[in-house]
Amino acid sequence: MEVIVLGTGCAKCKNVYSAVEKVIAETGIQATLKKEEDIVKIMSYNIMATPAIVVDGVVKIKGYVPSEAEIKKVLSLNS
Repeated sequence: MEVIVLGTGCAKCKNVYSAVEKVIAETGIQATLKKEEDIVKIMSYNIMATPAIVVDGVVKIKGYVPSEAEIKKVLSLNS
C-alpha cells in the first residue's frame, strides 16, 4: 500500500504525517509513506484543502486533521 500525505508543510500537515507514521508503526501495516509538498502535484488530486491522505492513488481524507482511529480505519480498509 502507498500512503501519501498532501500538504504544503504547515503544522496541520506535519501533524497528519506524524499521526499516519505512528499508526503504520503501531499496527504493522505494510505501507510506504510519502509526503507531497509540491502544490502542482497536490492540485492534480483535485483537492482544494490540505492536509489530505491519499491511499493507493485515492483521496481518503481531505481538509482536516483526522484522529488516529480514523486513520487506522482508512488504512485497514486497504490492507
